[in-house]
Amino acid sequence: MTSATTNIKNLIDERPVSRYQWLVLFLCFFIVMLDGIDTAVMGFVAPALMHEWNVTRAAFGPVMSAAMFGLAVGALVAGPYADRVGRKTVLISSVFVFGLFSAACAFAQTPGQLMALRFLTGLGLGAAMPNSTTLLSEYIPTRVRSLLVTIMFTGFNLGSGCAGFLASFIIAHQGWRGVLFIGGLLPVLSVPLLLWLLPESARFLVAQKRPAQRVAAVVNRVVGTRFAADTVFTTPEPDTAGKAPVRVLFSDGYAFGTIMLWTTYFMGLLIIYLLTGWLPTLIKDAGFPIERAASITAMFQIGGTVGAILVGFAMDRFDRNRVIAFAYLMGGVFIFALGAGTLNSSWLPVLVTISGFFMSGAQTGLNALAPTCYPTRARATGVSWMLGMGRCGGILGSLMGGVLLSMGFQFSVVFSILAVPAVLAAVAIVMNRFAARFVTYKVNF
Repeated sequence: MTSATTNIKNLIDERPVSRYQWLVLFLCFFIVMLDGIDTAVMGFVAPALMHEWNVTRAAFGPVMSAAMFGLAVGALVAGPYADRVGRKTVLISSVFVFGLFSAACAFAQTPGQLMALRFLTGLGLGAAMPNSTTLLSEYIPTRVRSLLVTIMFTGFNLGSGCAGFLASFIIAHQGWRGVLFIGGLLPVLSVPLLLWLLPESARFLVAQKRPAQRVAAVVNRVVGTRFAADTVFTTPEPDTAGKAPVRVLFSDGYAFGTIMLWTTYFMGLLIIYLLTGWLPTLIKDAGFPIERAASITAMFQIGGTVGAILVGFAMDRFDRNRVIAFAYLMGGVFIFALGAGTLNSSWLPVLVTISGFFMSGAQTGLNALAPTCYPTRARATGVSWMLGMGRCGGILGSLMGGVLLSMGFQFSVVFSILAVPAVLAAVAIVMNRFAARFVTYKVNF
C-alpha cells in the first residue's frame, strides 16, 4: 500500500492506460454518441416534418436553431457549475435532461411546442459535451490525450451518422415521431449505468481540497494502485483560489487564447450546422428520396469520424494548432468544391465525405486542445464557454441556411460562402499558438 505524497499528473502520465481508464473513455464516448444522435436528428426528420405540418423552410428555421440556443445556455451555465460541484454530477444530470426532452419532442403538435422542447433538449446537450471532454482529459496521459479525446468525440460523428441511417429506416415505418422518441429513450435508460460506473475527476477533487480518503478511493479505482487513505495528492496548478471560474478565463493572460478559441469554434460550427442541417432538404429538393438524402448527409459524419482520429493522432506528434489550422483550410477547399458541382453529381457522396473528414476532424481536434489551455479550477468553464460561444455560430448557420435558401440562393452560392469562415477559423487557431506568451503561470496539463 502506497502513502506519502503523490502528484496526480505524474501518476497518470507515467503509467500505462488502465482498464478502468479505457472504461471511462468508453462511457464518455457513449455519452457523446447519444449527444450526437439527439443533436443531429432534427435535420434528418425536418423534410418529413415540414411536409406533414406544411411549413416553409424559413418558418422552420427557428425550430432548427432552438436546440442551438439551448446548447449555448446549457454550456455557459454548466461549466462554472461543474467547476464547483464536480464533473460527474453535472454530466449525468445533463444526459437525463436531454434524453427526457428529446423523447417529449415526439409528442409535439405545433412548431411552437417543438421549438420549446428542442430548447430544453439543448440545455442538456450543451452541458454534456464539455463535461465529457473535461472529465476524460483529466484521466488521460499527456502522450495520448489528443488522440483519445478525439476518439471520444468521434462518438458525436458516429451518433450523427447513426441518426441519419436510423431516420432513413424508422421514418418509413414509424414516421418522424418514432425517430425522436427512440433517440430520447436511449439516454434516459443509460443513466443508472453511468451512476454506477462513472468516476469523479481526481484532479477536480484535489484542486477543490476534498478529503484525502475520497481522493484515494477514486484513484485506487481508476489506476488500480493501492494508496493509503492518508496519502496527500497534489496537482500542479496556478493560484486561482477566490476567483470565479469565468473570471479566470480573462485573467493572468488567458484572455487572448480564450478569444482565439471562441472565434475558431464559432466559425467551425457555423459551417457544420448549416451544411448538415440543410443538406438533406437540398438533396430532397433535387429529386432524391428522403432516405437517400439522409444517407448522403450521414456520410459527412462518417468522414468526420475518420478525420477526427487522424487529426488527434497528428496533434500528439506535431504542433496542435497548425494541425487544426491545416484541417480547417482543407475543409474549406472541399466544401467550396462541393458547391462548384451539382447535387446530381456522382461525386456528391465523395465530396461530402471528404468535407466531413477535414471539417469535423478540425472541430474535434479543437475540443481536445481546449482543456490544455486552462487550470483545473476553470477547465470545465473554459471548455464549456468555448462550446457555448461556438454554438452561436451553429445558431447563425442554422438560421442563415433557411434565410438564404428562401431568398432563392442556389446551393452552390451558399456552400461557396462557407469557405470564408473556414479560412477565418484557420487564422484564429494559428494565432492561438502565441497565447502562451501572455499567460502568467503556464498550465502544466
